[in-house]
Formats: sequence, C-alpha cells, structure tokens
Amino acid sequence: MSLRHFLSTQDWSRAELDALLERAAAFKRTPHGRQLAGKAVALLFFNPSMRTRTSFELGAFQLGGHAIVLAPGKDAWPIEFEVGSVMDGDTEEHIAEVARVLSRYVDLIAVRAFPKFQDWSVDREDRVIKAFARHATVPVINMETITHPCQELAHAMAMREHLGELRGRKYVLTWTYHPKPLNTAVANSALLIATRMGMDVTLLCPTPEYRLDPRYMDAAQQNARENGGSLRVSHDLESAYRGAHVVYAKSWGALPYFGRWEQEKPIRDAHRHFIVDEAKMALTDHGLFSHCLPLRRNVKATDAVMDAPYCIAIDEAENRLHVQKAVMAALVGQG
Repeated sequence: MSLRHFLSTQDWSRAELDALLERAAAFKRTPHGRQLAGKAVALLFFNPSMRTRTSFELGAFQLGGHAIVLAPGKDAWPIEFEVGSVMDGDTEEHIAEVARVLSRYVDLIAVRAFPKFQDWSVDREDRVIKAFARHATVPVINMETITHPCQELAHAMAMREHLGELRGRKYVLTWTYHPKPLNTAVANSALLIATRMGMDVTLLCPTPEYRLDPRYMDAAQQNARENGGSLRVSHDLESAYRGAHVVYAKSWGALPYFGRWEQEKPIRDAHRHFIVDEAKMALTDHGLFSHCLPLRRNVKATDAVMDAPYCIAIDEAENRLHVQKAVMAALVGQG
C-alpha cells in the first residue's frame, strides 16, 4: 500500500472527507483517547502560528501522543530544498536528509511553509511540502502552504453544525481589504471545500485580477459538477451577498502583481469598502459569517459582525483541534 499523506483535500474522496468530519465530531464529544499512544509527530513551522501549533500539540497530547515543535532556521538548522544545489550559502542540511532522519524518529511529519511572495510560478509548485512528502517515509500533513486543508475541514465542520446539509446552500467567499498582500491559501481552500460540499459558491472580489489561480478555479468547477453545486465570480457586492447562507471573508493579494505589491496597492486601497459589515450581512438569508483568523477588526470585518450571534469564527477555530486529531488518527491507522 502506498504511503498516505494529507497535503490537499483534493487527494481524498468525498466519502473519506465525510468520514474525517464524522470522526472529528466524535472527538469533539469525547476529546481524549489513545489513538496516538506511543506515537510522535514532528511539527515544522517555517512561519508563525498560534491556532495551528496549539491545536496540533494539544491534539497529539489528548490522543496519547507527543509533538516535537521545530522552527527551521531558528531552533533547527536551515534546510535546502533545491535538487542539485551547491550548499555554500546559509542552508546547513538538505531536505533529503531531514525528511528521512525525522521519519526514523517520528510517526507523522506536519509542515507549515508559506510562499516567498516573489514569483508565483515558483511558489505555486509548493516545493517545500512536496519535498517532505517525496523524501519522508511517514505520512506528511499540510499545516498550511498554498492551501490550508485542515482549515477546510474545520470550516466545513462548523458550517454543518449550524446548517446541517450543505448541498444547495449559497456560499460567498469574499475578498476583504488588508494593508498588506496576503497568501491565497485559505481562499484556495475555501473554494475547494465549499464546492466539494455541493454548495452554490460565489467568489466575490474587487476586479478580475483577484481571481484565484486557475488550478483552484478549475478544481472548484469540477467539484461543483461532481457534487451538485455551482461556482461563479462576481464583482458586485449587493448581488453576491443577497440571499447568502454563509459569508466567508479572506484577504489575498492579486496574483498578476505577485512580488510587485506596490503596483497592486492602489487597487487594494480603492476597495476598503469590501469590509464585512452589518449592512452587507442584512442582505443575506440569515447568513452565517466566518473567517479563519487572525482577523483585523474594523478592517476585514466590523466589531458588530465579529460579535454577532451569526459569527461562527470561534467555532471554526475550535474545530481545528478536532479535525486535526481525526487526520492524525487516520494517518496512523487509528481513524
């Protein structure tokens, strides 16, 4: 049997994703278990984290396992990922050794590595997580790179808890202003999981430049065809919000300006009104609001929206703990 990783939800069938969500719901009811007893997971953070680190560390602990947290370049040696590289710079060891050595120590390897934001044609290859998966001899988990599959599951779980069946529900993934250009990972993932659940999805963004990478747009279209949903792109706030059952907000940078953010800034600055506020939420069909967090209040969404009963961002954040336990247990054969 080939080694199973959790790099993208697209690699897992709808039935398998449903099983993970059911297992996560069981862990939410009964948090402690022995599914990871005697097991260890290495958590490698190339970027900062609060929810991801806390939920993975606690998840391993609550299932009887042990988590080792490493920050390459800080408390671990800088790692080289280029094949054939002459390592006469800052990196001290190659991924070919790192992944194989860690595989001798631990039962799972989880990686968080954001794009470098210099060249999307390079960053879209997702080299860091793929290199770990290629060289490791244990399962590898994506803790966020250019997609965020664990966030996808937590988001889907929260929506199901509040709405039940998701097929046919109107879902709006809205771009929001942020003073800095951000990773498209959560937006990519929201598009994938909402269409996978058969929802009628609207990608709401200021201009065509903010469409997501064709890889994810095409995958979402395919998901919609296979699961009874739909996907459309809109630049009109009122029509997009009207009748929505879920509004999911995220900031991201426009890919045509990737690495040239000063040129993109005037477009971004001109669309501060994309903030999620009470007036926009009033257009929905008693819609839920969520965000992956962290969220800049009164920039991405107003205080009134964040503090409203329809905001399920905290539920979604909690669910990270439960879905990650489900993923870890499944990958070690205890799911």
